[in-house]
Amino acid sequence: VEVKIEVVIPEKERSKEEMSPNGKASPLIYKVNGTARHYHLEEHPIASNPYHNPKDVVEASVCHVKDLENGQMREVDLGCGKALLIKESGEFHAVGHKCPHYGAPLVKGVLSKGRVRCPWHGACFNISTGDIEDFPGLDSLPRFQVKIEKEKVYIRASKQALQTQRRTKMMAKCISLSNYNLSSTNVLIIGAGAAGLVCAETLRQEGFSDRIVMCTMDRHLPYDRPKLSKSMDSHPEQIALRPKEFFCTYDIEVLTEMQVAAVDVKSKIAVFKDGFKMEYNKLLIATGNTPKTLSCKGKEMENVFNIRTPEDANRVVKLATSKNVVIVGASFLGMEVAAYLAERAHSVSLVELEHVPFKKFFGERVGRAVMKMFESNRVKFYMQTEVSELREQEGKLKEVVLKSGKVLRADVCVVGVGAVPATGFLKQSGINIDSKGFIVVNKMMQTNIPGVFAAGDAVTFPLALRNNKKVNVPHWQMAHMHGRIAALNMLAHGTEISTVPYLWTAMFGKSIRYAGHGEGFDDVVIQGDLDELKFVAFYTKSDEVVAVASMNYDPIVSKVAEVLAAGRTIRKRDVDAVVFLSFRTGDMSWLTGKGS
Repeated sequence: VEVKIEVVIPEKERSKEEMSPNGKASPLIYKVNGTARHYHLEEHPIASNPYHNPKDVVEASVCHVKDLENGQMREVDLGCGKALLIKESGEFHAVGHKCPHYGAPLVKGVLSKGRVRCPWHGACFNISTGDIEDFPGLDSLPRFQVKIEKEKVYIRASKQALQTQRRTKMMAKCISLSNYNLSSTNVLIIGAGAAGLVCAETLRQEGFSDRIVMCTMDRHLPYDRPKLSKSMDSHPEQIALRPKEFFCTYDIEVLTEMQVAAVDVKSKIAVFKDGFKMEYNKLLIATGNTPKTLSCKGKEMENVFNIRTPEDANRVVKLATSKNVVIVGASFLGMEVAAYLAERAHSVSLVELEHVPFKKFFGERVGRAVMKMFESNRVKFYMQTEVSELREQEGKLKEVVLKSGKVLRADVCVVGVGAVPATGFLKQSGINIDSKGFIVVNKMMQTNIPGVFAAGDAVTFPLALRNNKKVNVPHWQMAHMHGRIAALNMLAHGTEISTVPYLWTAMFGKSIRYAGHGEGFDDVVIQGDLDELKFVAFYTKSDEVVAVASMNYDPIVSKVAEVLAAGRTIRKRDVDAVVFLSFRTGDMSWLTGKGS
């Protein structure tokens, strides 16, 4: 038997005749009652011959058909690039071998029930289509066609697809409508983070061809916000999620440095701070969080930062080099900033109210292990205290005074003491907001107001993993999924959110990966060696595993995420078996079925 794999190239950009009337993102604003149009496959058929340039095609023999058993993956080399060959349920599939998010090798990920999950950050891809099914990341994998002939496996693929290892799904564009209105749009998205961008892209992927407007207080197009604390010297263009040309091509308009001051849900009008008003038909609120500030004397002085923008992060790195840095708050942001600056600054001091970092999230034992790693990298901790005063000299920060009486030399201070939902402008709107300021949504990301959706860090939603308990999950992956679910339900798909929270943090070249929702855990079962920073921690509540974290134990977190996604329950007594079966033997048969 011979296996051949043939790449399926996504459709080329549509002709200019199918673009907006002016051949680029239309500046015209359409009436709210403009109808949406859905493209069908027969309108834009995929070419029968996917290889537009025969010279761009490569074919190579990679293995014998019997070399792969069911449930196995293999990274195969074609000479000018690699592909991921998969065998599941007796069928062969082939897709790109790298996760489009940060380039993780998918062969080290988890294969389960028709999809492969990234070992680093949990993104999931359909092995038949290559489509992204869970996040983070925006692009799908290139898909390769598999043919079986004789007893050798051949792959025939486009060199370009092998090199890029990513595929942007086909999208619609705006169509011309006869009547224009310069102050209205069909879909208005407040916020241009992951949730807002994924919402806009999903609408276009689903064939929505009316006007989409995103507005943001930021001066930049959507960017990879987690890198602000993990890669602080990155410039905006380096961390942009999409280039400017992308938004022009697909008619997604972004209004930068525009702040919404109020929303009139009865009239369906958003009022901007400068007085401009925009009518909408569907609304997504994805405004995220606002960092908390210090309440002590001197909080407004120069060189005291909340890192919110690329400019903030760049400025901190410049000012901190060979200087004294004080970081207030052992949050994810605070710890990541401390790790990034440790080798650049003269000194890094971290002030925290708890007695160990990450105690509420990772537990005391893991927190102490992380703290020890930081101390071995010259980070000094001042725990169980807080800042009482910031002192200046000639208008610039000189010292940070703690309530314990300790005085720290400081040229730069970074504040990472948490955040509050950026929903103050909605107080008089009639949109349901809880006592902490979070927007309350259902499983379809709908608020209590018809046509108004919310997503991202500013919402609480029912988490299936925790028996539909209303939770807030302010993490990058979840914001992506929120945006997708909101878009599908704007189009009346009736899709409910069903995903396992997944996050990561990076410090000193090491990553902690985490899946689940461990809020309220009452015990932590640890396998491995905390001192060697090679461990997996299972967070349990009433004998049930509700979350898992690991360091240097890939891909255990992605495997547990797949177990939880399949609706299975892991009991505390099963932890030893889970680690043995998934990590040591690689056996994933225990994923099948439902229940415990």
